[in-house]
Amino acid sequence: MEDRPYNVLVYDFGVKRNILRKLTRAGCKVKVVPANTPADEVLAKKPDGVFLSNGPGDPAATGAYAVPMIQGVLAANLPVFGICLGHQILGQALGGKTFKLKFGHRGGNQPVKNLETGKVSITAQNHGFATDPQSLEKTGAQVTEINLNDNTVEGLRHTKLPIFSVQYHPEAAPGPNDADPLFVDFYRM
Repeated sequence: MEDRPYNVLVYDFGVKRNILRKLTRAGCKVKVVPANTPADEVLAKKPDGVFLSNGPGDPAATGAYAVPMIQGVLAANLPVFGICLGHQILGQALGGKTFKLKFGHRGGNQPVKNLETGKVSITAQNHGFATDPQSLEKTGAQVTEINLNDNTVEGLRHTKLPIFSVQYHPEAAPGPNDADPLFVDFYRM
């Protein structure tokens, strides 16, 4: 990693402290902003990247305020990384849709396959909603990871913009730390 810390603004939709620790450990200087901070205020702080945190509830309930804010951030072409609710909001900001799962994903035992590498990680999850893969088809986002239990979207990456997100919790520590490299990937981006 480089010597200079990158300034990352974290949208707090319910951020967990360990996410902030992992970003800092990866080389980022972190500033947390409230979930309803307008994009122009975030961009005025001249961040090197923006992080969309996890949080509780239905992502559609945040759509009225979060989606336009995140679309404003995306227009600045900054690196963006989202986790869980942040992943779902990012998908919506790109034009995708979310839906309620019949059975939510809970616990530290969810198998996720990376479609780029073929690697399977055992992940920690706690959510009841997912991103509709068909709704992403014309957004420039591609599905990068799937849940092996129900084939739902677990990760996405934009084909042109420096954007990626995951549905699971890479900061969680119930066992293996298979997903730790995601924080370094964001730092490098």
